[in-house]
Amino acid sequence: MAREYPLDRVRNIGIMAHIDAGKTTVSERILFYTHKSHKIGEVHDGETQLDWMEQERERGITITSAATTTVWKDHMINLIDTPGHVDFTVEVERSLRVLDGVIGLFCAVGGVEPQSETVWRQAEKYSVPRVAFVNKMDRPGADFYNVVGQIQKELGANAVPVTIPIGAEENFAGIIDLVDDVAVYYDETDQGMTWREEPIPAAMQAEVRKWKQNLLEKVSEVNDRLLEKFMHEEPIGDRELSAAIREATLKHLVCPVMCGSAFKNKGIQRLLDAVVSYLPSPIDLPPTLGLGPNGDAIERVPRDDGRLAALAFKVVADKHVGKLVYCRVYSGTLAAGSPVYNSTQEKDQRIGRLLRMHANRQEQVDALYSGEIGAVVGLSDTVTGDTICSRSAPIVLEAIEFPAPVLSIAVSITDRKDREKLAHGLNRLAEEDPTFIVTADPETEETVISGMGELHLEILVDRLRREFGVQVVTGPPQVAYRETITGRTEINEKYVKQTGGRGQYAHVVMRLEPLKAGEGFEFVNKVVSGRIPKEYIPAVERGVVDVMKKGAFAGFPVVDLRVTLLDGSYHDVDSSDIAFRTCAAHAFRKAFLKSNPQLLEPLMSVNVVTPEDSAGSIMGSLCNRRGLISGMDQQGNAKVIKAMVPLATMFGYATEVRNQSQGRANFTMHFEHYEAVPFAIVEEIIAAKKAREE
Repeated sequence: MAREYPLDRVRNIGIMAHIDAGKTTVSERILFYTHKSHKIGEVHDGETQLDWMEQERERGITITSAATTTVWKDHMINLIDTPGHVDFTVEVERSLRVLDGVIGLFCAVGGVEPQSETVWRQAEKYSVPRVAFVNKMDRPGADFYNVVGQIQKELGANAVPVTIPIGAEENFAGIIDLVDDVAVYYDETDQGMTWREEPIPAAMQAEVRKWKQNLLEKVSEVNDRLLEKFMHEEPIGDRELSAAIREATLKHLVCPVMCGSAFKNKGIQRLLDAVVSYLPSPIDLPPTLGLGPNGDAIERVPRDDGRLAALAFKVVADKHVGKLVYCRVYSGTLAAGSPVYNSTQEKDQRIGRLLRMHANRQEQVDALYSGEIGAVVGLSDTVTGDTICSRSAPIVLEAIEFPAPVLSIAVSITDRKDREKLAHGLNRLAEEDPTFIVTADPETEETVISGMGELHLEILVDRLRREFGVQVVTGPPQVAYRETITGRTEINEKYVKQTGGRGQYAHVVMRLEPLKAGEGFEFVNKVVSGRIPKEYIPAVERGVVDVMKKGAFAGFPVVDLRVTLLDGSYHDVDSSDIAFRTCAAHAFRKAFLKSNPQLLEPLMSVNVVTPEDSAGSIMGSLCNRRGLISGMDQQGNAKVIKAMVPLATMFGYATEVRNQSQGRANFTMHFEHYEAVPFAIVEEIIAAKKAREE
């Protein structure tokens, strides 16, 4: 089976935005207008094709990035609709790693919102070219030009409108295409499937001239050919202008901005034109870099007959076909039934079936060619971030970085018979989501799950119940506290135990001193003259680490200190690894308690976007949660409250902020750093931990 579309007619794109900017609504229109679907699915009806999970339809939000393939103007478009909620930012991260271009979606009322900035920075991290689409132009308070200004100011992008709106709010009638110099109106009787192009209205001539001039100036600044024509006032054709916009977009010199209303079926076809015209194909991008077997840098160019290099960027547990591994093929061809080499795991594997995905529906194909995205059945040992290649030409592509989880809860089963089902379900979910960590506490025999936030863990527990049939009970969320010291202490400790026959003897002198935040743990050996034999030094370090894992003060892991082993002694017969390990543990525990121990808690950066009339009560609520207000900005007709708040006080905040604002406010929360817990609260935390353990 030959390639259906040439490589230069392939577009791998994603849609990214703050929650509720309309990503899924835009995606549904794209599928409808490209004839991939025959009915528009609406988020509020719970009938969207890309939000296919029950949890997504019930909540009206995107939880998992959904991939689909469609065609527009003889171009294959592989589209990924990503979540906007901060708890699922991992889905954006791994999608951007494999995409060639992205649509940044902005609400015409909300503009640049907190998560807009997060995903924009993620796109910059992976150097992904972007176009922007200002959605919801029909909403009260819509202001296209204000949003363009915010993109320029707050995101630092050279935002250049290539379409402008005809009217706004209830008077939003269509758009002006500044490249083609036409007014575009959409037929409301057939859901915007057809449109007509008309001359620019006389009342808008002056405004259109202004923005056309702006477009020519901005593009000419970064294009010498156009600059010469512009300076000499020579006419610039639409094709020449479009080519120059494309060139500047691929070089990250401009960001074309369009507008419309997906819900009112206006502007989506022009957005599709921009995807084809301005965003890159795989051959427009630099070669993909990786490491060879000897650690040398090698590259792969997108060619179907080239050496195979593909990246597994997502794993999904499918109840019909088992484990699905989503892959982006960077070079070569991935053929069904062919042997491959997982260079990350150093394992030989075999491709089973190959699928082109449409959300949770599948279309079987014989091969995935260079530059394409699809799913593979049969890669049982492959996880997110692994490289698939040929054994004869191994390469390891750059893996995907994931943030560490910040929230943990304990889960237990109501029926002992479900133990195996629980383990199976947790393993499958952990395979899918690298930010979902499962650990077992051997002391309490609790299973602890960790994730990116309350909603993240709520969804995963719901999936355990529905998909894997496990009835679980969850405990209250436990904050990942840490312990450290603020003082410096030396200790001289002997461990002597005589039980008849061979005894136990160890003697250590060690010093504890604090390190700067984030520097971790450092063990230094300064023992000289064989006072402690070298073979016992690792046992001393292990004894220290044993206590650090469980904590010496309040029962939480210890961080940011240096332990220096200064001196000691041993006995020819009675000394052993276990004696020195036990002695070091006792010494560390005593020294730690004498070094002004301190409990640390995660501090979160919280941004609340709220109507002005709710701002006072929301600020008061944050202060009551031990929050420190760090600033307040105006965003359109809304207030943005910025605060630093301890994670321990933020549980249940989503419900409270909705109640305070009649459901109109939303917030995002990011981990910033660890900070000392106020002394008055430390005793409460220690008491609560002891109560849980009893």
